[in-house]
Amino acid sequence: MGAAAGALLTLTAVVAAAAPAQAAGYRYWSFWESDGGKPWAYATQGPATARPADGDAIGFRFAISNGTNDASRPSAAPDFTGICGGVEKKDGTKRIAVVVDFGGPADAPPGETPPEKPVKVGCAQVREDATGAEALAVVAKPLRYDGAAMLCGIAGYPARGCGEPVADTGETGGGTGGAGKTPASAAPSASATAGEDGGGPSFGVLAGGAAVLALGGAAIWKARRRG
Repeated sequence: MGAAAGALLTLTAVVAAAAPAQAAGYRYWSFWESDGGKPWAYATQGPATARPADGDAIGFRFAISNGTNDASRPSAAPDFTGICGGVEKKDGTKRIAVVVDFGGPADAPPGETPPEKPVKVGCAQVREDATGAEALAVVAKPLRYDGAAMLCGIAGYPARGCGEPVADTGETGGGTGGAGKTPASAAPSASATAGEDGGGPSFGVLAGGAAVLALGGAAIWKARRRG
């Protein structure tokens, strides 16, 4: 039994060593949608391809999110009536309520400060086939994109950077409404987040863990046979 206990201790130590550290968070603009006054829902596509309808709301939140399980909703409600109530619909156009939440100081990149007014709202009256990105541009120019068409800056904030990783300090700006998935067009690119999609172990770690379990099981079986 002593050998069996030793094998178990060795197995536990090796598996613990193989477990990945907490995945770093990412600092980026997340994209949200509200259909006809419903609560914010994480968008399933990017603002450049989403085509909200008249009466819908779109929201953007700048924050640090940990992996893909954690993202902050805009702090202002998707209140289409309150935002667009005074805008009369015209033929050939649609009205989209736009909410932009710049986040707080804890979410700001080093050397930058969020705008004094943390939330900006506006009603975008755009043509009927306009995208969410076009509606956003009406309310909060200038917009900044990277080479992969990822939305990096809204109304000039932040001035630099785009979905960069942030060391995990246990203090992130997310956690007020995780969505379970992150659209590639609104969050870090697939290459930047490879292996970071929720903090789970990679295939190599899983395979190594399986091998260790097999070896540990064989050692325990042999020890019991000898006992």
